[in-house]
Amino acid sequence: MVQPDLVVFDMAGTTIQAADQVPAAFRQAFEPFGLTLSEEEIASVRGRSKREAISDLLPRHLSSVERQQLSTEVYRHFQRTLIKRYESQGVEPVDGADGTFQWLKTRGVKVALSTGFDRELAALLLRMVGWGKSIDVVVCNEDVPRGRPAPYLVFRAMEWAGCECVHRVAVVGDTVSDLQAAYNAGARWRIGVLSGAHSEAQLKSFPHSEIIASVKELPSVFRE
Repeated sequence: MVQPDLVVFDMAGTTIQAADQVPAAFRQAFEPFGLTLSEEEIASVRGRSKREAISDLLPRHLSSVERQQLSTEVYRHFQRTLIKRYESQGVEPVDGADGTFQWLKTRGVKVALSTGFDRELAALLLRMVGWGKSIDVVVCNEDVPRGRPAPYLVFRAMEWAGCECVHRVAVVGDTVSDLQAAYNAGARWRIGVLSGAHSEAQLKSFPHSEIIASVKELPSVFRE
């Protein structure tokens, strides 16, 4: 068996059942400013840095002066809205995530989480699912110069985990942005999961090594 030194997992939709709240939070964040997002617009930014996604969506609706003034306000409203949704409705790990983490750890593989959320929101999710010692590294939006599809979340996870070879890194995510970031980083394993935002057809349209139903099936990838 060839196994990685490090697996970098996305959070919402990949390891945590929290992805469904994100589109609604996007819509609610824009509505107070008289802006309505289409389903296609929201789908196009899934998996990306939420700050960058909002900055990219605003030019489609506002002039340059207006978007400079509103970008921070919209993001803050998005953050508050999503936190309230998670706190009121709760979140759970994706089935099998804990078992997969444990399987990797017993084999000396380091486990990292990466996310387009800021650390405040990521920390809330981690507290709610009770993950502590099972995670070696958590990399958030503000830890890198650019979010996905740029490769920097992967590189930061490698740096903090002490992993030197990108060819011994696996990246796992539920969006095309996750797969793009994995490809741009040069990761050996670029694994899409069907537990979150994007469909099998969408994921297969981007460079990947495997598409699996969920992280529960990940051990089988490395057993082959």
